[in-house]
Amino acid sequence: MENVVLKIENLSHRYSVQWAIKDINFEIPGKGIFGLLGSNGAGKSTIMNIMCGVLRPTEGNVWIKGISMTENAVKAKRYIGFLPQNPPVQMELTVNEYLSYCAGLRDIPRKEVQKAVDKVMERCAISHFKKRVIRNLSGGYRQRVGIAQAIIHNPDFVVLDEPTNGLDPNQILEIRRLVKEIAEERTVMLSTHILSEVQALCDDIRMIEQGRVVFAGTVDEFDNYLAPNSAIAILMAMPTRNELLKLPGVIKVEELGGPRYRLFFDRSTDAMEQIVETCVNRGWRLTEINIEKSSLNEVFAELSKK
Repeated sequence: MENVVLKIENLSHRYSVQWAIKDINFEIPGKGIFGLLGSNGAGKSTIMNIMCGVLRPTEGNVWIKGISMTENAVKAKRYIGFLPQNPPVQMELTVNEYLSYCAGLRDIPRKEVQKAVDKVMERCAISHFKKRVIRNLSGGYRQRVGIAQAIIHNPDFVVLDEPTNGLDPNQILEIRRLVKEIAEERTVMLSTHILSEVQALCDDIRMIEQGRVVFAGTVDEFDNYLAPNSAIAILMAMPTRNELLKLPGVIKVEELGGPRYRLFFDRSTDAMEQIVETCVNRGWRLTEINIEKSSLNEVFAELSKK
């Protein structure tokens, strides 16, 4: 287990009588960015709070680099950096004061504190704001300060809960670049309900819905979870929509202008081969046909049953 950064086994947690998560099991080895995906209220934040030692689970256990969070939470937490959904910054402190305070919390020796602070400020591109009171920073720079406190002690495992929440498009791109840089040296777990975030950042996904794991695999596997059900065809003879609806397996046709058509077919049939054969036999001059992948939104909807 020593080579596994995170191991979650039979994890369940109940608030009052309601189970927030139930029987969660998965492992995360090596470096990279792992997405914890799910709709709001699915149980993502509960899992993150438990794996970071903020919340004690009702059942099950979490191991960080082989160390039990239940049996030795203090030791396990030394390997973790955590950015909650709302950055835990002290608004009245300057960036330098706050990060120095965080370094002390992380047991960095006093004589090494300023060096650690300077290094993490440079990494997060906030050195020019070191004397700025945090209250006077933009949302994007507050988020950078939050990420800086999460990595100041050089942890092996960094947990980021909705790191781009509430940011504008430019700030989102900047935070994404920073997260990718951080993941070059360590393991990052990213919680989000935003599918574009998953596509842009993650290598692997664990999807939680109604407190249970409904998907575990790579982004490509997630992308291909549903069989495709549409194709773009170029038919130079330009048949009518009604003629195309009579093709074997075709259930819907969209005319895209000129000789381009989008053909929707039944996933349960081997429609593509029959469509191509019929188009050729009828002399419709099929010059191109490309299958379209199911969108991430469709996959998300199918897995979440929404």
